[in-house]
Amino acid sequence: MAPLLAAGSAPEMTATLMRNAITRKAVRAAGANHLKPMNKSRAKRFDVEVSKAKVAGVPVKFVRRRGSDDQRLLINFHGGGFMVDSGSETETIPIAGLTGIPIVTVMYRMAPEHPFPAAVDDALAVYRDALSQRSPASIGIYGTSAGAVLTGQLLARIKAEGLPMPAAAGFFSGTADLALVSDCEAFLPSIMGTRTGPEVVADYSVGTDPTDPLLSPIYGDLTGLPPTLLMTSTRDQLLSQTVRFHLALRKAGVDADLIVHEGMLHAFWAYMECPETEDALAAQAAFFDRHLAN
Repeated sequence: MAPLLAAGSAPEMTATLMRNAITRKAVRAAGANHLKPMNKSRAKRFDVEVSKAKVAGVPVKFVRRRGSDDQRLLINFHGGGFMVDSGSETETIPIAGLTGIPIVTVMYRMAPEHPFPAAVDDALAVYRDALSQRSPASIGIYGTSAGAVLTGQLLARIKAEGLPMPAAAGFFSGTADLALVSDCEAFLPSIMGTRTGPEVVADYSVGTDPTDPLLSPIYGDLTGLPPTLLMTSTRDQLLSQTVRFHLALRKAGVDADLIVHEGMLHAFWAYMECPETEDALAAQAAFFDRHLAN
């Protein structure tokens, strides 16, 4: 049998892996730098402070409106294709400012270095810690894009492990079906630039059956999930997937609402300042303020 690697290919593979690692590092740094001005302006506008810490061994950011003593808690999972941090502060600062509810945004392990279920494990660890300190009726979870995917996966994991459900969930421009390329994904340009949706999904879900309900919750039993707000827009690559999950939740008897913004891009509220963003953030804040018990 011929060797799997020809002579000299091991060093070449090592060099390729190093180049890929350097590229990922550069992309992550660029993403972080790109959002720094918006992080700063939103923190000032909403009178919010951000600090870093660890919860249950997982890196997090604490996002809190100055002077707030609200005992409720929101747990956020940022977007970025499971490869970069694209919104850990822009998604959370306005909600903390509008509601007064402190937010823990989970800096979960990312792909391809840490594929599924590493991010879900991190999310679950932070959720368990929250349950040890307060009633589930005072806890909400949410995320945008990859963070929405992770929100759905965490709900499936919470149910599988028999833990109490949070009071509410926000599923903002995501998918609960990693086995299917939906209509909008096929029709619109890729969210991740030159990388296709299936390529991004493959890095995250490598080795897992794409119809596994813990990876793609739409294939599992959705009964008993908490009230859920789903949000998307008409030029969003994940419009179809968000709509499909909304229909599946409703079919399972879950209290689920869907907001679709006209003419807006994928996850626009996380990186654009415009009147539609004000509406989207206000709706998200009102939903959590209504469903989380003091």
